Amino acid sequence: MTERLDRWERLQQRQLAATPYVLLAVSVALCLVTGERPWPMLALAAVAVGWLWLVPRGPVYVAGLVALIGLLCTQGTWFAAFFGFVGYLHSWWYLRGRWRFVGVSATAAISVTTYGGGLPEATPSGILTFLFFTAAIVGGVAMFSFFGEITMERSAERTRLVEQLQATMRENAGLHAQLLVQAREAGVLDERQRMAAEIHDTLGQGLAGIITQLQAARRSEDWQRHVDIAVRLARDSLAEARRSVHAVGPGELAAAPLDEALRAVVTAWGERNEATAEFTVTGTVRPMHPEIEETLLRTAQEALANAARHAGASRVGLTLSYMDDVTRLDVRDDGVGFDPARVRDGGGFGLTSMRRRVDRLAGTLEIESAPGAGTAISASVPAVTRG
Repeated sequence: MTERLDRWERLQQRQLAATPYVLLAVSVALCLVTGERPWPMLALAAVAVGWLWLVPRGPVYVAGLVALIGLLCTQGTWFAAFFGFVGYLHSWWYLRGRWRFVGVSATAAISVTTYGGGLPEATPSGILTFLFFTAAIVGGVAMFSFFGEITMERSAERTRLVEQLQATMRENAGLHAQLLVQAREAGVLDERQRMAAEIHDTLGQGLAGIITQLQAARRSEDWQRHVDIAVRLARDSLAEARRSVHAVGPGELAAAPLDEALRAVVTAWGERNEATAEFTVTGTVRPMHPEIEETLLRTAQEALANAARHAGASRVGLTLSYMDDVTRLDVRDDGVGFDPARVRDGGGFGLTSMRRRVDRLAGTLEIESAPGAGTAISASVPAVTRG
């Protein structure tokens, strides 16, 4: 629609530019047909063409145009009927304020004089008749020109609005491209963080456990058991690494519900580390959203890994609590403990990853510990059920 209106406006501008020449040509043709004197008329018409073509638009141009209209009207009345219309238009377009009415009035006076066959008689009726027709022409030209100005102003306003809209669309396109780049970068960063967390929770913990078992095999007579545990850890870590690459949930949750998977993790941890590990469930067990279950499972695995690797704990207790609005996991150990302020100021990657997982679900992670007093970790996430 906008393109069609633009085409129409361009066509209208070309037509308006050609109108003075067309009206002059029509006036000349009609004068030649009716037998008016050709040579002076043609000479004045040529001067009028040059004036229209060469003189810049302004007061001087309008004054010369009105004078030429007056001279041409002496050569034939057809110039008053057709070419005189150009004097009205250009007087209104290229003059300002009261000078518009001066130009229109002069053109109207020339036309009325031409139609009347000369100047009016010096009688009240003749003068009044002359003034009446002149004023009527001026009033009509002013009224229709005013309506035309309103239309042109609306058209100009529409053009400005279209330009503003196009500028806004270009700006929005730039912002959209910028947002796409930022979203792509955020997606890449989020995927890197996910892979880093998964590698830490699978390969990192698995390798740490394997090293621990192999070191224990050196010091123990029952070395075969530790080697078997190390082999099993290597296989489990490899399987979890493959699942992490394909963004598949933990294998423990694929084979059992959350409470049973946690019980198996706690039991296996106690056997590997030859420590006491207790697991308790409170509330009504119900299936949670897969991401919630994965977050709680990874939190438990990280807490247990830290209890064995850093705290040197000999006793660990894990409680899974199903409540109305939240599901909470509490992990306590009797290890050496640490200063939680160090974790807030940077800490290890495991605790940072644990906090990110919980924060992503709009949950809370609380860590209580002190040197020589053990550690208590509590993770609470919204109780969003599966399906």
